[in-house]
Amino acid sequence: MGLLSSKTKQAHILLLGLDSAGKSTLLYRLKLAKDVTTIPTIGFNVEMIQLDSSFSLTVWDVGGQDKMRAAWSYYCENTDGLVYVVDSTDQQRLDVSRREFKHILKNEHIKNVPIVILANKQDVPGALTAEDITRMFKVKKLCSDRNWYVQPCCALTGDGLTEGFRKLTGFVKSHMKSRDTLAFVQQK
Repeated sequence: MGLLSSKTKQAHILLLGLDSAGKSTLLYRLKLAKDVTTIPTIGFNVEMIQLDSSFSLTVWDVGGQDKMRAAWSYYCENTDGLVYVVDSTDQQRLDVSRREFKHILKNEHIKNVPIVILANKQDVPGALTAEDITRMFKVKKLCSDRNWYVQPCCALTGDGLTEGFRKLTGFVKSHMKSRDTLAFVQQK
């Protein structure tokens, strides 16, 4: 990836989801392009991902344990995009994940921020589809004020990760451009 040139724009991305959803696994799969054994994140991981030469994502992977979820809101300030990871096979905690997703959307710092939901663990038989997650999480209703997308993926193989982060990158570029234009107009 090398050093970033001064022409490279950077975006702050928040990576959230319940513990064991696969956040760290997919982050390091995307960053290193290989399978990495991870342990539960206590606190957070920060990695830079660069999918194109003019734009980089600084991804904050925040732990999803119950105690850490209470602190998620502290990471929302200056966020340009949100990636929310759902374990598509964890039927027992799907309601908890949905409630946490709904709760984080109420944070004033991420109002109108684009969102990509990664429906992870698609390699497991019986995994809920991206359409199932969209419906169950009421994404069309909850995210009507922003760009959003639900991407099926598998953190272990990397399937769908690049597509999801490319979609997010496009959304974030557009969001940052409109935000910068609004700030410029307000200065005049």
